[in-house]
Amino acid sequence: MNDELFQRVLQRVRAIFSGVRGGHDLDHTMRVYVNACKIAEMELPAEDLESRRIIRYAALLHDCARPEEDSGKGNVCHAALGRIKSVKILRELGCTDEAFLHAVGECVGKHRYRGKDTPETPAEKIVYDADKLDSIGAVGIARTFHFASHVGARIHNTEKQALEGAEYGPEDTGYREYLVKLRNVPGRMLTASGKALAVQRGEFMKSFFDELNAETEEVFRFTGELS
Repeated sequence: MNDELFQRVLQRVRAIFSGVRGGHDLDHTMRVYVNACKIAEMELPAEDLESRRIIRYAALLHDCARPEEDSGKGNVCHAALGRIKSVKILRELGCTDEAFLHAVGECVGKHRYRGKDTPETPAEKIVYDADKLDSIGAVGIARTFHFASHVGARIHNTEKQALEGAEYGPEDTGYREYLVKLRNVPGRMLTASGKALAVQRGEFMKSFFDELNAETEEVFRFTGELS
């Protein structure tokens, strides 16, 4: 990508996530960018270059306000703030195309899984799907266990414990995140290509937790956690 503006945005994004570790770090943004480009190639007609351009920038900037949400202890919605911040960044870096700025901002503002704004345009749907795709499959498993470790949760628990356990506690395991949210992701995808990719990843994720349950069943029966 030789676009000068794109390189400036990429440099800014790297600065935003400098020192950030976890499930929403620079690596996550790069994976979402690649996912978005892949889905765009499958979904968009070859001549729709503008949507591809919007998608590339929005994917890079989709989590630009994540640090503010993390430091705000839940009082800041990174998607809502990101809608504003992404446009501000693009303006600062020399972009003056108002239609483009608006389109990127809308993609960023509508990418959240639990968000109230529903993606409508092809670009908005593709960025949404690209972000969701990174939450499942092998990468999704790695991210759930990384988060569980961060909050001090157990390696694994029973389905009952997972569903009855509270967030940010010892029962907030990777399995809990799968049961409560991630197993539903394929059904929430908005593009045909995104859904096909999500179904594949979802099947792998299910097989992983099925195996984990099988390997730990006797242990939970021995400890009385499973009858």
